[in-house]
Amino acid sequence: MPETIIQVDNLIKQFPVGKGFFTALDNICLRIESGEFAGLIGPSGSGKTTLLNILGSLDSPSSGEALVLNKSIGKLGAKEAADLRKEAIGFIFQTYNLLPVHTVYENVEFPLLLLKRTKKERNLQVEEALEWVGLQSKRNSRPNELSGGESQRVAIARAMVKRPKLVLADEPTANLDAKNSFHVLDTMKELNERLGVTFLFATHDDKVIQYLRRIIELNDGQIARDYTPEKNIQS
Repeated sequence: MPETIIQVDNLIKQFPVGKGFFTALDNICLRIESGEFAGLIGPSGSGKTTLLNILGSLDSPSSGEALVLNKSIGKLGAKEAADLRKEAIGFIFQTYNLLPVHTVYENVEFPLLLLKRTKKERNLQVEEALEWVGLQSKRNSRPNELSGGESQRVAIARAMVKRPKLVLADEPTANLDAKNSFHVLDTMKELNERLGVTFLFATHDDKVIQYLRRIIELNDGQIARDYTPEKNIQS
C-alpha cells in the first residue's frame, strides 16, 4: 500500500494586509501518496506557490495541519524544518539557482556536503545523478557555459542526488523553450518511474500539465477540482 507523503487538513494561510488579512489558502484538504506525479495548477494568485512553500517547510500554516513525511510543518522549529528539507525534500525552481562560480559537479554535490557524506559516497552519488540527467560530459562546466535546458537538468540532478522522497517543482519550465521543456519533463518522468520519487509541481504551463497523472486545480485559494486526466503523455 502506498505511503502517504503529504496529508493536509483544513489548512488556512493568511497574510496581513493593512488592518486585515488576505487569505491565500482557504480550508485546503489534500493527500499525496508515494510515487505520484501530480501538479497544482491555476492562475497566478490562486495559491499554488504558497501551498508548495508550506509543503516544503519554507512557510507555516496560519491554521490547520500540514503533515509532510509525518512531520507537522506548523510545529517544526527552524532547525527541524531545515533538516527536513536537507534530508528528504528536493527543490526545482524556475530560476535554476545554480552557484555561478562552481562547476556542474560541485553544484550537484552541494546537498551531499550538508549531509556530511564521505568523498567517495559523494562522488558515486554525483556521478549517478549526472548520468540520470545525461550531463556527465558537462561535469566540469560552469553555469554560464550551459544552455537553459542543461541548467535545469543540473537543477534536477541537484534535487535528486540525495534520493529524496519528495521533489517540489515550482514552474520548472517557465524559462525554457518547448524542446527543452519536453526534455526536462521526460527526465523527471523517467526518474519518477525508475526511482519511485514523488513529484509535486506548481504550474500553469500546458506542457507540464500534459505529463501529470493527477491534477489539483486551485482557484482563489481553494481546491476547485482534483482529478486524473483521461489522456496524457504518461499514458
